[in-house]
Amino acid sequence: MRERVRATLEAPRFQQVIIAVIVINAATLGLETSAAAVERYGTALTVVDHLALYIFVAELAAKVYVYRREFLRDPWNLFDSVIVAVSLLPTAGGLSVLRALRILRALRLISVVPSLRRVVTALLTAVPGMTSIVLLLGLVLYVTAVMGTKLYHATAPEYFGDLPTSLFTLFQMMTGDAWSDITREVMDEHPSAWVFFVLFMLVCTFVVLNLFIAVVVSAMEDEHAEESVQATQELGVAVLAELAALRAEVRELREFQGRAPAAPGTDDRRTSAPAPRRRGSARGRSSGG
Repeated sequence: MRERVRATLEAPRFQQVIIAVIVINAATLGLETSAAAVERYGTALTVVDHLALYIFVAELAAKVYVYRREFLRDPWNLFDSVIVAVSLLPTAGGLSVLRALRILRALRLISVVPSLRRVVTALLTAVPGMTSIVLLLGLVLYVTAVMGTKLYHATAPEYFGDLPTSLFTLFQMMTGDAWSDITREVMDEHPSAWVFFVLFMLVCTFVVLNLFIAVVVSAMEDEHAEESVQATQELGVAVLAELAALRAEVRELREFQGRAPAAPGTDDRRTSAPAPRRRGSARGRSSGG
């Protein structure tokens, strides 16, 4: 029974059904944000939402039944369990804000779709490499914020009035949001301020942020290489198992042929058949006689 349930859970069609349920549930939760849709289809949306939740609970229960202790060893199973558990919490009274968290079910696509799972795994793998870059970026932001506060707090107090305001302004500029407007406003009083802002944009936007992209791409390449090696190893193991099975079958056939009794009326010794007489020689003997 457990093997049948395992085969059903791991079947591609079952995974496609779960993906379809997640997408439909996400669409219904989005429709609930429309007052007109709730007024017209409120009951149907509620039924679909509850039905999807029951399907998710049944899927998790089946996985626990099949995998048992291995269920807790898979981080993606824990991820799905947390999302479903949040949906099962009561949403009445002071916990009504939890109704908004039901949309987290859409995140289950990450654990179901293999390509999304690979991307998230690569991002998590790249986190240790990002730590040094985050420290570097924070150091650059802090130094430039202190410099900007001391240089331009009187000229543009709404942007560089104090250290927290300067940090937020420089972070906004780093994202490319209205950085030219801020720079021009400061340059009206300090024409040479362009040097400070251009150097900041070059260092943060074109160097540090690209380091983030490089680390993520490197992590994704490593993840793809590990998957390729794992797939090759699994293929090699399957081929070796198939060869071992074929050798065992050939060995059994040889042993069977060696133990098989000879058919009755047959002899292993070769018998010599009499050579046919030639007509020419017979005629010669008859004429000579």
